[in-house]
Amino acid sequence: MTDTQIKAKRKLALNNSKILFTLVSIFMGLLIGAIVIGVSGYNPLEAYGALVSGVIKTPRNIGWAVVYSTPIILTGLGVCFAFKTGLFNMGAEGQYIVGTIVGFMVAYALPLPPIIHPIVAIILAMAAGALYGAIAGFIKAKFGIHEVISTIMLNWIAFYFQNFIAYKYQKPNAFSTFDILDSAKVTLFKDSYKNFGPFFSKFFKAPVHLGTILGILAVIAVWYILNKTVLGYELKAVGLNREASEYGGINSGNKIIQSMAISGAICALAGVCQVLGYTYCLSVLSAMDNYGFDGLAVALLASNNPIAVIFSGLFFGSLKYAGSNLQRVLGVPSELINIIIGTIILFTAVPLIFRIIKARRKMKKAEKNAKLESDKFVSEKSNKESQEEKILVKEDETDKIDVKDPNEDFDNKESNNNPNIINETGEEIKVRKVESEEE
Repeated sequence: MTDTQIKAKRKLALNNSKILFTLVSIFMGLLIGAIVIGVSGYNPLEAYGALVSGVIKTPRNIGWAVVYSTPIILTGLGVCFAFKTGLFNMGAEGQYIVGTIVGFMVAYALPLPPIIHPIVAIILAMAAGALYGAIAGFIKAKFGIHEVISTIMLNWIAFYFQNFIAYKYQKPNAFSTFDILDSAKVTLFKDSYKNFGPFFSKFFKAPVHLGTILGILAVIAVWYILNKTVLGYELKAVGLNREASEYGGINSGNKIIQSMAISGAICALAGVCQVLGYTYCLSVLSAMDNYGFDGLAVALLASNNPIAVIFSGLFFGSLKYAGSNLQRVLGVPSELINIIIGTIILFTAVPLIFRIIKARRKMKKAEKNAKLESDKFVSEKSNKESQEEKILVKEDETDKIDVKDPNEDFDNKESNNNPNIINETGEEIKVRKVESEEE
């Protein structure tokens, strides 16, 4: 088996484990939901039966599930893009709201031809969302302030700004603005759906709009950018290790701003499509619509895979739409859906928690091994130095004992070989050894 085949096999096993964890998380969420329903005095099987029938009972129900899922898919895709580049975009809700505001203002106050009108509204809304996301990216790149803090604050600015616009253009005796111009609406087959056969004639009774198609195209575009372009490579490199990417010549500050700008543009696309295709107006908000926070859950359930965002978004959107049917049929509170979604996300995060714990244990173990190696090295070094000192001491002692003056040996040798001495006149004087005192 070649290295390429081994890597492909490992990658397939990893993907399968992610799918398995996702399915287990969904099952555990439904199980906890069933327990809550049972404790509340309702039949869990009937409740889940009502959920399923609320989605697939008629083609119209399926169409409504798609309508509910479209903004969640787009905001989930925006959050997913930020996650893939190492950023935690908690500002998807605010960027979504900015998209709704700009889309409404262009569609209501700027009269344009029918085809050009929605295009201009979508482009300007996405540009505003990109700018709004880039603010948080700039704050992080320039001042090091975490994007979670800045995006949460920006969410509330967008929230109150929408209420300001909604009150300014408020319809009399209503909690919403006037509707946008018909030339800006992007609802699909609004008048001609009856000619599409038994299924699609009922499917398009729901306000399925252009945002669904744009959402699929956006998923493909994000996947391509992240996996097939230099920009995607640089963004992911900065997300994995900012210092290493800077060492490699990548301007990490610019990439952070670009990543947040692209994420904000995608979330704003969700908002403008919702206005142009479904609501046609702005509402006075008493609380946030939570499309951005639902998108966060969608991205987590999809394990930050752009393609998987479509399926997790459809799942969450179907649950939200079917929640109203659950309340209508059995009287079960629709908040149960939020309990199920929260539980699913909780169990989705469990593998991540285990990975964090495992990583910390590995880090502690590595630090401990490094310390032991350091102590061992210091000990060996000190032992080696002490042995070298002992050897030097022994060599010094040997030198002191064995070293003799070579001149002394030479003098002794000369004296032994030449017993006669020559005086100053050149006469040789014979020296004779006196052996006894008498002699």
